[in-house]
Amino acid sequence: MKLVLDIDQHPDGRLAGSVGLRGDAALRPFSGVMELVASLEQLCETAARADRKEGAMSQLFFVDPAFEFETRNLLGNVHYGCGDIGEILATVAAITDGDDASWVGCWQQLAGRVEAVAADTLTRGHAVSARNAYLRAAAYYAAALTAVDGAEAGEELLGPLFAAHRRCFAAHVRLLDPPGQPVAIPYEGGTLPGYLFVPAADGRGRPTVILNNGSDGPVTALWPGLGAPALARGYNALVFDGPGQQSMLFGRQVPFRPDWEHVITPVVDFLTQRPEVDAGRLVLYGISQAGYWVPRALAFEHRIAAAVADPGVDDVAASWRANLPPQLLALLDAGDQENFDAFMAIGLQSATPRQRQVMRWRAKPYGTGDSAYAVFKAVEQYRLGDLVSRIRTLIMITDPDGEQFWPGQSRRLYHALPGPKVLVPFTRAEGADLHCEPMARSLLEQRMFDWLDEVLDGPPCTAGTARRPARRIPASRRRAP
Repeated sequence: MKLVLDIDQHPDGRLAGSVGLRGDAALRPFSGVMELVASLEQLCETAARADRKEGAMSQLFFVDPAFEFETRNLLGNVHYGCGDIGEILATVAAITDGDDASWVGCWQQLAGRVEAVAADTLTRGHAVSARNAYLRAAAYYAAALTAVDGAEAGEELLGPLFAAHRRCFAAHVRLLDPPGQPVAIPYEGGTLPGYLFVPAADGRGRPTVILNNGSDGPVTALWPGLGAPALARGYNALVFDGPGQQSMLFGRQVPFRPDWEHVITPVVDFLTQRPEVDAGRLVLYGISQAGYWVPRALAFEHRIAAAVADPGVDDVAASWRANLPPQLLALLDAGDQENFDAFMAIGLQSATPRQRQVMRWRAKPYGTGDSAYAVFKAVEQYRLGDLVSRIRTLIMITDPDGEQFWPGQSRRLYHALPGPKVLVPFTRAEGADLHCEPMARSLLEQRMFDWLDEVLDGPPCTAGTARRPARRIPASRRRAP
């Protein structure tokens, strides 16, 4: 919903003006804060009805866009054992559309049941069954976390839910063959937690894919869908939590940072010292908001042989600013924190519980407290700008149809990059549309790893282990897979 807001302030401090939905010819006049709030409530309901009508054919499971997107994410990873279709659809049918408490409760109940199955099968000696069930349980706990801020006593629920998610994932990792290795990556006087996965415990140096999560993704969003396929092709895979991500946020209260080179360089330093890593063939993959962090890091860290931005993002703030009316944008750009926060507070009072939950969930990792102005100003630091000109690493950029968060930015980043690059479309006709191709992850996997096999001089299982010198990538290898 996009509002048009025209406000005047009388000498006595009283607000007056008009408000309406962008695109509507008529604006609603108001006099005073109470009339403004009442008008906003009516406009929210009008916009919601229009959204329901417009989305009737495209929404498969929920009218609520966040519930719909998360459900598609879950289904997209079923291919990798990160869920069961029957379990997911039965749970979806039980959830009240747009009700955070219902969403959290239903996924938590399923996760607990599947975790109990895992524990039971393990005690009876069925390691493979337990390993698979622990992964599903971890994914379901992670699903519950996405709406926890909107549930009653959400802050009290967050800690136990996250602990259960990581408990199940750790149990899954221990049952792999070979087991995943918990690692602590040295970082600014502390560490970044992660897992290093290798296809065989033979000490052989292999190309390694660094899997960089987005703003709120769990480890189950990357390990099954890209980490396990990497191992199947002879690559190592590293998943980790950076500042503001999952355990760094929930357990240590460390917020995001825009200068992600200070995260990736310690990760590269860590990997290049390990014997099972071929330091000349490091790959950096970034999903969602990491589509900004990856190119940002590449502008400074030049030991990466190839990278993937899924999708390409050059301005994180664009998706935040797009939902502000011109008057609020003017206040933001003028540095008027007091009035910006006051009007945002009014808007959030009239917003739906789901809209308020999304705002809290998205704002939390920036670590700015309760000020909406501070959040928006923090997000404005996440822009590549002229740093694009410093990127020379070979990079694949995904470009899905219907990208809903950063539309057009994949192509804009592609055209701005001066070095070797490839833009890979993912289309609605392939079932691969929307942000990060949620229901076509196997197609992403195939295209990404086929391309990596080619640009890194062949699949790892047939390539030598010696470090390769930097080289110019032939034009024939820059094409889309």
